[in-house]
Amino acid sequence: MNRSLQSSGAYTDPVSFEALADALLRLDPSVDRTSLYLRAEASDFLRFNHAALRQATSVQQAHVTLAVERGQRRAESTLTLGGEPALDVQRLRSERELLVSQLDLISDDPWLSYPQAATHSSHDGRGALPEAGRVIALVHDLAGVKLEQDLVGFYAGGPVAHAFADSLGSRHWHRVESFHFDWCLYHRADKAVKTTYAGMHWDDAAFAVKLEEAARRMPLLAREVRTLQAGAYRAAFSPSAMVELLGTLGWSGFSLKSRRTGVSSLMRLERGEAAFDAGFNLDEAVALGTVPAFTAEGFMRPSCVVLVDAGKLPASGGTLNSPRSGAEYGVAANGVGAQESPEALHLGPGSIAQADLLSALDTGLYVSNLWYLNYSDRQACRMTGMTRYACFWVEGGKLMAPVNVMRFDDDALRLFGSGLVGLTDAPEFTPSSDTYGARQLGSITTPAAVVEGFRLTL
Repeated sequence: MNRSLQSSGAYTDPVSFEALADALLRLDPSVDRTSLYLRAEASDFLRFNHAALRQATSVQQAHVTLAVERGQRRAESTLTLGGEPALDVQRLRSERELLVSQLDLISDDPWLSYPQAATHSSHDGRGALPEAGRVIALVHDLAGVKLEQDLVGFYAGGPVAHAFADSLGSRHWHRVESFHFDWCLYHRADKAVKTTYAGMHWDDAAFAVKLEEAARRMPLLAREVRTLQAGAYRAAFSPSAMVELLGTLGWSGFSLKSRRTGVSSLMRLERGEAAFDAGFNLDEAVALGTVPAFTAEGFMRPSCVVLVDAGKLPASGGTLNSPRSGAEYGVAANGVGAQESPEALHLGPGSIAQADLLSALDTGLYVSNLWYLNYSDRQACRMTGMTRYACFWVEGGKLMAPVNVMRFDDDALRLFGSGLVGLTDAPEFTPSSDTYGARQLGSITTPAAVVEGFRLTL
């Protein structure tokens, strides 16, 4: 562990970032703007197997992207901060001098865009996170001793901070204290019950309830496994399965650049050749998620961008427009990042009571989890992937038998269009579990769904 980072909180407090910005972002007539974008965290990571701790890690890190702009030219560099403010300021000043010298060597960028006036925002989401030792003890006592289950899982928790400042006077601060615990109760081979517990306020009782709910499904995995034939089936998707489907839909589906270049998976929707069901309402709802209300370039994000309205594209086009794409295509930007990918998708509720999901399915396939999703035909919005973990055959609204892993290949526009039977009435918030390089703040909020004609191929 880097002790200097530990003492400074890895720049996860606004005071340390303000000091950094004040020391670096003085007006300089040689450039139009200098900016800083900070990403920092102080996280605990715990890995479990057989309901016992196998690995414990504490990570405290901070990275800052420093950029200078003059006219239509921009140069930037990302550095890892060491946690000693004086040394960090010295390194950043040296880096800034280097970046300024590079502006004369690069070509103009015709689509470069940045805010022309100062903006401000602040969000400090304080949570109630457990000590690492508390999580370890609960897993051992509840899963291992009381329930006698083989729990395999990964816990990540702690504060994550994003911040932005520039020489025009903009100041933005966003800090979230959260945790995410993914685990499986393992039976054998590929059979397990996967559960997620995540949020900002840990509750021992709520964790115990989730463990017990998963344990009650374990005896079902001991039943004789059923193999389904290729074909179309009535199916119920859990919120976890819906997260995978909606997440894949977000790969270029709502990007303005992808729409204008014809590579979006929703081109048929764009041309009016297909539509989602009238009860399908999808938004990029930053105000309901955990991502910052600002971008890495300092643009403010709207609280909500309507992507699908009653199954069709809204008058605004239902796209996520980065400042670059906005400048290129002459449309208003709506505050998203350069990748134009959703980070806070929110699918509106339906009318099926959450407790009645299996009754609404009646007979068919209950899909708890999906993985390895990709497009088999992007232009047709056809997705393919595999079922995973505890997927069951259902008869009369009751779980009857686990099913072997199957591959699906289906048109998502049909699946949630003419094939949509209904959505449940309680959308579930699922934060991103991605920790590659750093903990991510994205999320997808979605209800469960019942569909007709879910196509299994093998």
